[in-house]
Amino acid sequence: MRRIASETERAGDEDHRRRSVTDRAAESVGRIAVFGHRIDETWAELRRRRVPTHWTNLFGIVTLASLVVVTVTGILLMFFYTPSSEGTVYAGSYAPLHGATVSEAFASTMHVTFDVPGGVVLRQAHHWAALLLPAAITVQLVTTFFTGAFRRPRRAMWVLLLLALIAALASGWSGYALPDDMLSGTGLRIVEGILLGIPVIGTWLASALFGGPFPGRIIENLYPLHIVVFPGALLVLVALRALRAWRQGPPQFPGRGRTPENVVGVTLIPTAAARAGGLFLVVTGLLLLISATVTVSPIWLYGPADPGNAGAGSQPDWYTGFLDGALRLVPPGWEVVWLGRTWTLAILAPLAVVGVFFAVVGAYPFLEEWVTGDRGDRHLLDRPRHAPTRTGLGVAGLVLVSVLWAAGGADVIATAFSVSIEHVISALQVALVVGPFLAFTVARRICFGLQRKDAGLLHHGYETGRIVRLPGGEYVEIHQPLDETERARLAMPDGAPQADRRPVGSAVGSLTHRLRRGLRSYYEGGPIEEPADHEPGDSTPAVDAPVSRR
Repeated sequence: MRRIASETERAGDEDHRRRSVTDRAAESVGRIAVFGHRIDETWAELRRRRVPTHWTNLFGIVTLASLVVVTVTGILLMFFYTPSSEGTVYAGSYAPLHGATVSEAFASTMHVTFDVPGGVVLRQAHHWAALLLPAAITVQLVTTFFTGAFRRPRRAMWVLLLLALIAALASGWSGYALPDDMLSGTGLRIVEGILLGIPVIGTWLASALFGGPFPGRIIENLYPLHIVVFPGALLVLVALRALRAWRQGPPQFPGRGRTPENVVGVTLIPTAAARAGGLFLVVTGLLLLISATVTVSPIWLYGPADPGNAGAGSQPDWYTGFLDGALRLVPPGWEVVWLGRTWTLAILAPLAVVGVFFAVVGAYPFLEEWVTGDRGDRHLLDRPRHAPTRTGLGVAGLVLVSVLWAAGGADVIATAFSVSIEHVISALQVALVVGPFLAFTVARRICFGLQRKDAGLLHHGYETGRIVRLPGGEYVEIHQPLDETERARLAMPDGAPQADRRPVGSAVGSLTHRLRRGLRSYYEGGPIEEPADHEPGDSTPAVDAPVSRR
């Protein structure tokens, strides 16, 4: 027995000696524990984990690619940029500005653009990635909202995503002013006017941000916010959301074989990772291609910032256009005198509208849960038609933001269509009030109509266009029943053809309880009528091959 054990040990030692150095090194690295988990165990979990394949999951990769490009280009630009408002005489390669007194920030930006090899591509890649980043996060928010992916246990992920959008907006705005050109100087003058219009604390806020009379030391104050504070907050929020997503797993749309306990899709390693890596490279390549061929922020045409002048036709970047539009839509003369101070509603009203909008968006998962009483974990997503009230609210919110965004370019609209800017503003003011309510009603009714259509398909099947004559002489159309895959796709997330939409009943109890019951009854929208049997042959399957829906 001892001889057998010795032979086994010798065989094990011999096998260990035969293995390559890289195999032994990989085994040693795999035994290393990181945050209490061995690397080889984590790698095995990555190979076992599955992720669903749906187009809504692609925007996270677009966000990551934009974030990487804007971070890498921003780090490279730090070596050439001088964050100083001190004046200097320009003597660079751009001849029209020779001898002009500019700030060191503007001069260094011009140096990057015209004197550093590849500098203009570097600058424009940073700018284009900064434009794409909030767009990708916004689309993630929209898809998350309309599919109900914000419900338990992912409410914190919704809040983190919204905060990431705000951090991206703040990062973009703080970088918008750093070139110190005429366009950014005009935007900073508007910011100063907004701050000064805030009662009580406005003067202090303006002094703290600008460091004195305009323009003060705004470049020196914005630079650390742009390179440390806001990007750092964005990276932390993205990392926290990724960690939450790893722990909770991905949600998925209902379908055949999909339950709250499983995930149907491809393996994370290597299939999903390879697809994500390919999309990452495509987005990065497109950003660099656009940066090399499409000019953005031509500061040499705007010229250096001048406190006494303003750029004609100046427009903010697209992601802050709704803030500018909110200011333009306020009617003139909105001021009141109270407590010995003048309260300028032209400033307070837009700030209140935008602030309340973001607060409601952030709190919506908790508000919906309070109204519906649904406190269970939801790992299956909704099709937008399955939640008509939520979809209506989402469309109303998009219309609200779209009107504000369009108002930010009201002068461009007036010029392009040769109409009075007063007429454009008046039309947008009406649209701001009426548009969201109209959009909510129309979207909600469309969702109910689509639910009835799906109920008809589940009950009767597809129309085949084949007419047969029954023995009694009656002509009927044969319907093709849905297969199990289609039935699972069209059904409600809980697997039933229609969720329980019966009214909640009479209101009894406290005012809060009655309000909640009323909101719940309206949110659920009433019962969906089952389609009637139109023909006795509706459920008769066709004899030939299944008919295509196209």
